[in-house]
Amino acid sequence: MNIEQLQLKNYRNYEKLAISFHDKINIIIGENAQGKTNLMEAIYVLAFSKSHRTPREKELIQWECDYAKIEGRITKRKQSFPLEIMLSTKGKKAKLNRIEQKKLSDYIGALNVVMFAPEHLSLVKGAPQTRRRFIDMELGQIQPTYIYHLGQYQKILKQRNHLLKQLQRREIQDKTMLHVLTEQMIEHAAILLERRFVFLDLLRQWAGPIHAGISHGTEKLGIRYAPTIEVSESTDKDKLVDIYTHTFFELQEKEIDRGTTLIGPHRDDIHFHVNAKNVQTYGSQGQQRTTALSVKLAEIELICNEVGEYPVLLLDDVLSELDDHRQSHLLNTIRGKVQTFVSTTNIDGIDQQTLHEAQLFRVDQGTVET
Repeated sequence: MNIEQLQLKNYRNYEKLAISFHDKINIIIGENAQGKTNLMEAIYVLAFSKSHRTPREKELIQWECDYAKIEGRITKRKQSFPLEIMLSTKGKKAKLNRIEQKKLSDYIGALNVVMFAPEHLSLVKGAPQTRRRFIDMELGQIQPTYIYHLGQYQKILKQRNHLLKQLQRREIQDKTMLHVLTEQMIEHAAILLERRFVFLDLLRQWAGPIHAGISHGTEKLGIRYAPTIEVSESTDKDKLVDIYTHTFFELQEKEIDRGTTLIGPHRDDIHFHVNAKNVQTYGSQGQQRTTALSVKLAEIELICNEVGEYPVLLLDDVLSELDDHRQSHLLNTIRGKVQTFVSTTNIDGIDQQTLHEAQLFRVDQGTVET
């Protein structure tokens, strides 16, 4: 899988850009605030229809413009086809093979992308929402229906929290609607939880050997899903529904008192362990970075195993954050099999073999030269 061409119109600091890429390694060089990350972000948006940097889509549209457009030509399973994302003040349109997709779940997954940026080094030590976002984005790529259930869950959760606040303030007394929303939300919550368990089991199988390789066999990586209800990976969907139903019933008055939903996938977490110790709490910075790198490399292999081709890899200004050993392990793992985009302020830290195989692009104030 690779991106052959990319065209931008009114996107961030790019008024107009048309560019073709190497099918192996593309190195994007430039000073800060010139447009390197904007270019990487555009590829990410083309894949996911949303930015990894901001939830405010109007920030992606160039100042004083009505719209921004990202177009790409993708090769996947030996087929070449166009993708398009149009962003405007009226909303967003996604086109696959020139046909507008009414549901994003029908669009996401057409282009598989794994991004590794400095903020992803906080995957291990950062807030739980960082890890939830990670699992939602990656799982959504390989199971587009997951996106549908996640969207429905979030919509009902918002309605439920609003209702709980009304009950808290005693603006309403009748709890009938609360029971209806709870029942609806549980159906989607059980599906999300079941699929997250399966995904993390697959991720664990790939990440363990990779982590052992980076640490020269001295460390064993464990990954555990931490739900807000007492269940295990072997709990089936019907049982999950029963446990959610029982737990929500027990928590009803407490939730009304606090005015918010206290359990569910939106509050779950992922725990990483190195040699049986919680690496978030007790791990060194080196162990935390090795864990994050192992998870990202595992992600690449997992997606390949699930969809039949390697995803596109975006390394956004992250090589300078890795020491020589971890950087070498990363580049050696992906060499020759993954189309890779590397953004950097200089090429001093990149090994000669990688430079020899790569196409270089220089970015300066929203223009790109080869």
